[in-house]
Amino acid sequence: DPPPVQLIVQFLEQASKPSVNEQNQVQPPPDNKRNRILKLMALKVAAHLKWDLDVLEKSLSVPVLNMLLNELLCISKVPPGTKHVDVDLSSLPPTTAMAILLYNRWAIRTIVQSSFPVKQVKPGPPQLNVMNQMQQEKELTENILKVLKEQAADSILVLEGALKLNKDLYVHTIRTLDLLAMEPGMVNGETESSTAGLKISAEEIQCQVCYDLGAIYFQQGSTNAAVHENAKEKFSKTRELIAKNGSSSLHFTIDEERLAGYCQACGILTSSDDASQQANPYSQIHNCMKSGKYQDLVKFFLEDNLTFSLPVEFRQSVLRELFQKAQQGNDALDEVCFKVCVCNTVCDVLQGRIIDIQFCQLFLKPNKEKIDYLLEVCSRSIDLENASEALKRKMAAFLKNLCFSLEDLQLVFMISSHELFIKLLKDDERKLLIDQMRKRSPRVNLCTKPVTSFYDIPASASVNIGQLEHQLILSVDPWRIRQILIELHGMTSERQFWTVSNKWEVPNVYGNVILGIKDNLTRDLVYILMAKGLHCCAIKDFVHAKQLFAACLELVTEFSPKLRQVMLNEMLLLDIYTHEAGAGVSGERPPSDLISRVRGYLEMRVPDIPLRQVIAEECVAFLLNWRENEYLTMQVPLPLVQTNPYVKLGQLLAATCKELPGPKESRRTAKDLWEVVVQICSVSNQHKRGNDGRVSLIKHRESTLGIMYRSELLSFIKKLREPLVLTTILSLFVKLHNVREDIVNDIAAEHISIWPSSIPNLQSVDFEAVAVTVKELVSYALTINANNHLWLIIQADIYFATNQYSAALHYYLQAGAVCSDFFNKMVPPDVYTDQVIKRMIKCCSLLNCHTQVAILCQFLREVDYKTAFKALQELNSHDAMDSYYEYIWDVTILEYLTYLHHKRGETDKRQIAIKAIGQTELNASNPEEVLQLAAQRRKKKFLQAMAKLYF
Repeated sequence: DPPPVQLIVQFLEQASKPSVNEQNQVQPPPDNKRNRILKLMALKVAAHLKWDLDVLEKSLSVPVLNMLLNELLCISKVPPGTKHVDVDLSSLPPTTAMAILLYNRWAIRTIVQSSFPVKQVKPGPPQLNVMNQMQQEKELTENILKVLKEQAADSILVLEGALKLNKDLYVHTIRTLDLLAMEPGMVNGETESSTAGLKISAEEIQCQVCYDLGAIYFQQGSTNAAVHENAKEKFSKTRELIAKNGSSSLHFTIDEERLAGYCQACGILTSSDDASQQANPYSQIHNCMKSGKYQDLVKFFLEDNLTFSLPVEFRQSVLRELFQKAQQGNDALDEVCFKVCVCNTVCDVLQGRIIDIQFCQLFLKPNKEKIDYLLEVCSRSIDLENASEALKRKMAAFLKNLCFSLEDLQLVFMISSHELFIKLLKDDERKLLIDQMRKRSPRVNLCTKPVTSFYDIPASASVNIGQLEHQLILSVDPWRIRQILIELHGMTSERQFWTVSNKWEVPNVYGNVILGIKDNLTRDLVYILMAKGLHCCAIKDFVHAKQLFAACLELVTEFSPKLRQVMLNEMLLLDIYTHEAGAGVSGERPPSDLISRVRGYLEMRVPDIPLRQVIAEECVAFLLNWRENEYLTMQVPLPLVQTNPYVKLGQLLAATCKELPGPKESRRTAKDLWEVVVQICSVSNQHKRGNDGRVSLIKHRESTLGIMYRSELLSFIKKLREPLVLTTILSLFVKLHNVREDIVNDIAAEHISIWPSSIPNLQSVDFEAVAVTVKELVSYALTINANNHLWLIIQADIYFATNQYSAALHYYLQAGAVCSDFFNKMVPPDVYTDQVIKRMIKCCSLLNCHTQVAILCQFLREVDYKTAFKALQELNSHDAMDSYYEYIWDVTILEYLTYLHHKRGETDKRQIAIKAIGQTELNASNPEEVLQLAAQRRKKKFLQAMAKLYF
């Protein structure tokens, strides 16, 4: 019988198999009874395992576990499409809250786990179907990880909120799942009652959540000391709870060894005044690194050569960090690197480990100073009176081998005449060694010969291949990479060194060409240079990326015109990225040469050249961002428009933006753009709803009838920065959202009138996807310019349409604030239109802030007395009530307030209203300018008070 966890995989695979209709078309898995039972069985197996994430993560892949936890969210009645961070956990049923906690705990655990290095599995015999399946699973995992990382901040907030719950929760068991399956109507009954399911105590939840939060904070804290402090606090809390309740429970087990390691690392990485912490050698070394006291650091390492208290991994990590700092231009660290490397090497020798390659590199050019320091370290690292014979033999063998490796006899005699060497070797051993050195045939002294090529450096057979591979992974120097590959190929001809790291990824369109290179060394070098260059591009290290691409271009130019053009294309993309991240940020136009190269790429017609779609996408976005509308509209070749969807989309956007200042009759291109986007957002099949009212979790495939997929369109739009282009495409999607028949609250947008007002086939448009797209586009636009009042109004309208009234008020107020110097000037009437004010009134009304409603009724062109009076009659108001009376300038409303308080017998409040009426500036006999000034001053104070309340 298969183990329980494998049953989950089998059930979910069966339930997610696509079906084939009578026309042999592949359809999404149907939401039928069989598939629902299979999903339920998978949930039961997980419930049998008590939802132990440690067990589930070890045995299930990320896609399978993602599917399982989404099923748990669904059956726990978490509303689909709802952001977990917006949900109040304390108001949810215990099983629903626990399902949200499980999902978000898994999300951050998966993010943390993905940051750890993965040992590459040696590939077996190539099997096409297996390789395709593995590639699909890898891509799916990467897509899920991308989404989880984007939502990481929300997941952290959810878990931080869970720490404040301080109440027991319950997780579904086989019994509660059976009850849900038999009687869906029981969802608000026993299955979600406070006693149903497996009880998880509040302290157990806090312990696990603290541990998971500590892990994610620790991962994020490499550049932020404050985040490391958060991690330290969470791990400390975890230890307290473990000391109180133990490390194991029904629901989880914490790895105490890993927790201890985290706590120790946090103690090193965060400042602490504790005396015991300061006495810790790790803390002292860390402080030396931080303060630049490198001589003290060398002293620590030298003293440790006698005690061996520092782990070899820690020693190597410190040396790696020093080398990285030295490579960044700190030449003063070269000597420190050499001294620490020598200390590490002598320590390795005494403990019987192989000599590191870094030592061999540093001694390629030995001199008197280096030999002097090496002999000093050797002398201070061994206590000859108390040392064992084994230690003495190791040190003697090291010094003998060092002598044999040196070409300069003067350096050899420096070692052989040293006191330590004389004590370690017997007289006859020393004489034999010196005789052998004298009899050696004359050789060229390597320390005076310039190294002109990496082919001149001999590969040392004694160097461990694994250490060279490690250097190959870390290096971003093209010449160093070439040197390492030459040495590796000199040691073995059986290995494919482009497979050393699973992080080296080259697009498939390029990989097929590169892996067809016959010469093994050239193939490895081209593949690794390109993979590292692409990685540097991804992390915005453009300097190293340019060096790697330039070296690769120089290499492939000699033998492959096809790869030469590939590298020219990648260097164009790199130059676009470099400009956009550098001079482009400040608004400086790109050089004409770069614009010409972009045009040249789009017009290129070289056959059989592998092309990446992202380059065309970035080129079109680049032209739109720098307002090259004339070229896109008039000069781009027609065949290019017909064959490249991004060029077609760019041409339509450019033409529409050009027409916007013109007459309203000129809207042909706007209609064409509308039809293209509608086609992209259309689907060929409909949602199916089961008998129990549940909608299928498997979403429709995106329509292939459009020129591109909706996700590709969204990805392209998120590369745009030009405000007019963003406003145009945003208004199109807003209009498309408003066309929907069942829409209650329209969203306002600039230029919305240029788009058609109807769609022939409404049923074909996936309005759910359109709504999601509008939200994502507005959020992206506000990252480009958070002070664009038009975009802020759209964001506010979206929140208003989704009944999130507090958030809607926040953005309505922010839109007014950014265009009025925080309300010190008058808000333009085209920003605070009557529709906007009415929506603000409704928001305040539904939030039970009735006095605010009455005040806002004055903002309308015609004061809405009916709404104002009705609001003031409300007895239960959640705002400051009478303290807001000073913001009312309409005498009629103030008189009504006086009457209302008199009628209720509220003497104090009546006096406040009378005082407000009695202000001379509100006298009806005053000139119109005085009355307007009084109203404007009250508007300003009221809006500023509202902003402080909702910001």
